[in-house]
Amino acid sequence: MKRAYVFPGQGSQFPGMGRNLFDNYPQAKKLFEEANRILGFDIAKIMFDGSEEDLKQTKVTQPAIFIHSIIAYQTSNSPAPDMVAGHSLGEFTALVANEVLDFESALRLVAIRAAAMQRACELNPSTMAAVLALADEKVESICIEVKNDTEEVVVPANYNCPGQLVISGSIVGIDIACERMKTAGAKRALVLPVGGAFHSPLMEPAREELAMAIDKTNFGAAKCPVYQNVVATAVTDPSLIRKNLVDQLTGAVRWTQSVQAMVADGGTDFTEYGPGKVLQGLITKIHKEAKVAGVN
Repeated sequence: MKRAYVFPGQGSQFPGMGRNLFDNYPQAKKLFEEANRILGFDIAKIMFDGSEEDLKQTKVTQPAIFIHSIIAYQTSNSPAPDMVAGHSLGEFTALVANEVLDFESALRLVAIRAAAMQRACELNPSTMAAVLALADEKVESICIEVKNDTEEVVVPANYNCPGQLVISGSIVGIDIACERMKTAGAKRALVLPVGGAFHSPLMEPAREELAMAIDKTNFGAAKCPVYQNVVATAVTDPSLIRKNLVDQLTGAVRWTQSVQAMVADGGTDFTEYGPGKVLQGLITKIHKEAKVAGVN
């Protein structure tokens, strides 16, 4: 039996997030105060009292989910993990749980990443779409066809679970791809309410900015393997962890493959730390025998 700890990404936020932790744990209060200082604005107030719209801003969403998740983990007094992983943004939280990054360094990187992604979205109007009940290979081939036929950017972005793959690209490219996905037999091909094409080549300006920040940040030795999104395999080498974090901005989140690799390496008990239950649901669909739990 191996303990696998996982951490959510963008989309798990909700108004009032983190309030229960703040109210019940002195350690949480200290970390919220530290987060406010690091970020230079009162993110705790936005998390506790802000609206859904307030929390949807990428520059707020990403730090908020990171803060909530790491506080949930650190106040849980859980035993050390045998393996960790995070979905997109959650990879930074996983690295704090794994002692590769400290809280302040990770939060600074998350803030830089979020702001850079927001700027990239404004630079290149773009979007994402969820494709349901179509084989991954078919989704991949249609993305290539649309790119070849139109020269628009369309790529697989999030391999969430079998039968659920999110694509990312230009607005025109995604619209064309969605029609072709439906024609090919997809149950749904639904454009998502997001402000940009995350995990696609359109994030290249953000990738460059994040790469510079990561290059200046100290990364420690991993206490256990981290299953990183872009390679979906166990990684412990700090230099590879850095590279994979950077590549993740323009590369796909291979969550299905990451969970499968964790199971293959002995992962049996999966605990999600942070807001929501998104990853618990995905893991159950990827591996029906997995034991899943949540701490939020």
